[in-house]
Amino acid sequence: MPNPSAADLDALTDLWETSVRATHDFLAPDEICFYRSLVRGGALSAVRLWVVRRPGGGFAAFAGVADGMLEMLFVASDLRGRGLGRCLVEHAVARCGVRRVDVNEENTQAAGFYARLGFRVVSRDPLDASGRPHPILHLAL
Repeated sequence: MPNPSAADLDALTDLWETSVRATHDFLAPDEICFYRSLVRGGALSAVRLWVVRRPGGGFAAFAGVADGMLEMLFVASDLRGRGLGRCLVEHAVARCGVRRVDVNEENTQAAGFYARLGFRVVSRDPLDASGRPHPILHLAL
């Protein structure tokens, strides 16, 4: 998605939040607010975005890729389990050269999803990138 507008970034951030609230039950509400500000404040702009749109408008899912790494993958909570995430990951691997992804260890559904797609744990950090106690699994193909 070349040069998303401010409205697109707002809509993608909203999709991020609804997805996180549905899948990241280990995060406290204040942590979600903290991470939301990082996502909208720069994380979305730091990656190449690939999006799936809903029929009639709006976003259904998105992935962010940078330097051979899948930096983010989020699917609208009402569309989970329909193959959108798999499609975006397969695209990122085949067309963008993605070979790495990080995942919250506490997000066991996501860790299992990536394992089914062939990613394997290569290392683990006890803290996330912002220094919070949410262990990160570093995965690679």
